[in-house]
Amino acid sequence: MKTLAQAYAEFDLDQLIEQQLHGSAQHINAFDECCGRYIGQHKTALIWEGKHGQVEHYTFEQLDLRSAQLANFFKSQNIRVGDSIAGLLPRTPELLITILATWRIGAIYQPLFTAFESKAIQHRIETANTQLIVTHAEHLHKLNQLNLDSILVVDASNEPNQNLPDFWTTLNCFESVCPVEYRTFEDDFLLMFTSGTTGLAKSVPVPLKAILAFKGYLQHAVDLRAEDAFWNLADPGWAYGLYYGITGPLSMGHRILLDEQPFSVDRAVTLLQKYQINNLTGSPTAFRMFFGFKEKFDAQIAQHLRVVSSAGEPLTPEVIHWFKEYLQIDIYDQYGQTELGMVIGNHHALQHEVKIGSAGFAIPGHRFAVLNEQLQELEKGGVGMLAIDWTQSPLMWFKGYAGTNRKSFKGNYYLTGDTVQFNELGGIDFVGRADDVITTSGYRVGPFDVESTLLECEEVLESAVIGKPDAARTEIVKAFVVLKPQHLASDALKEKLQMYVRGRLSKHAYPKEIEFMAALPKTVSGKIQRGVLKQQEIDKMQMHALIS
Repeated sequence: MKTLAQAYAEFDLDQLIEQQLHGSAQHINAFDECCGRYIGQHKTALIWEGKHGQVEHYTFEQLDLRSAQLANFFKSQNIRVGDSIAGLLPRTPELLITILATWRIGAIYQPLFTAFESKAIQHRIETANTQLIVTHAEHLHKLNQLNLDSILVVDASNEPNQNLPDFWTTLNCFESVCPVEYRTFEDDFLLMFTSGTTGLAKSVPVPLKAILAFKGYLQHAVDLRAEDAFWNLADPGWAYGLYYGITGPLSMGHRILLDEQPFSVDRAVTLLQKYQINNLTGSPTAFRMFFGFKEKFDAQIAQHLRVVSSAGEPLTPEVIHWFKEYLQIDIYDQYGQTELGMVIGNHHALQHEVKIGSAGFAIPGHRFAVLNEQLQELEKGGVGMLAIDWTQSPLMWFKGYAGTNRKSFKGNYYLTGDTVQFNELGGIDFVGRADDVITTSGYRVGPFDVESTLLECEEVLESAVIGKPDAARTEIVKAFVVLKPQHLASDALKEKLQMYVRGRLSKHAYPKEIEFMAALPKTVSGKIQRGVLKQQEIDKMQMHALIS
């Protein structure tokens, strides 16, 4: 096995472009990289498990034909190179066909998580100037108040009053041949959004150069091999699922598995056994659930499961030890952001020392630094802000929010907002987030979104939202609410506010707890001190633990 040091020494961007890509830096198309180049090999590209027990297999050739038909429909709607197309779709073949068709014509795919409600969707499509949405009939009600010229609907017959075109009926009206629009490394092919703490979610354009970085992570950190049975548990409505559950594997000619059914340990065990999964990726929340129901795992899974990769937040030591001791499997922590993709990790495919609880080392093609408040690099042992040295990270692709907002860049560094320790091995130990983003059950929630939605309610004068520590979910969303004088606190009002946020944002973003307060703690300049509120919650939990 190659060492990490060797991989660093041998890294050559020009050589990678020549070896890894079908196109070049000046002539590249995401459809071509993720599908077109594999036509004629008659390989399975997609296995779909439907929520009603359906199972379908799609080859690259079938995806080519169907995506061409859909791409021709897009062109008939005057969609052009660089336009944005959104997918509000569950994990289905229609989702993958939509993504590939969008890329085919040089347009930009914009994921909309299916748990989003109208407010979250509206902000994203207005910011992106979305030209067309492909959705499922069950989500149409979320789009009723939006000003959209073009909507394509899966199972439109279930909504006959809407008079909207049906996905499959429409596809069959168009030719199955469509030319590919080539672009450059710097042109965008995805448009993501990141959770904001002091404002609405910010857009993150992803250029085509990122495909090369996605492959690097999968090859080095995940150790994805041609013969692997691979499954990424993450939802493609979010970065990790879209980057590394769809784009990256397909660009390597690898089949992907999309399961439409809701996640559960029983369901995961069934699919792990059915498809003999040996390379698994997902969030710590899922793996903590595995550990919580460890009696459901038997020796059969251990026989074929080879490596497991975890991204999103640090794994707890007991989960790591259980995988190693009971299943004889290494589960490794890895680190990234929507803005960066995965840039730090413990590498399954490269030899290096692994420290339990550490995020690991820079993925080849990247260099990190740990900075003090003066933006000076710290030595080993130092605690400070994690930064990416973009001048020495040839695979880094983030250009700034909305493509131009570079407030997170200082000099040669992109500042992640995360506090880390530069450990004794030269890797990264995660300490905590410098911002207020909440991580709950693997999802990232921006407190500002929840706070602003609460303020839409006539009863609410002020609100502050934090992540309250929770053993099962990492954190839960808790809101502190100051009511207008004419309104009184009650359980009924609490439930009303919860349901309102849930209906406007999503099922994971609404506050599981609400506490009514006379006033919120603020700085002298009037800024809400979320940190004070969070510390109060931690203190209360610690006191309760001592008493009990």
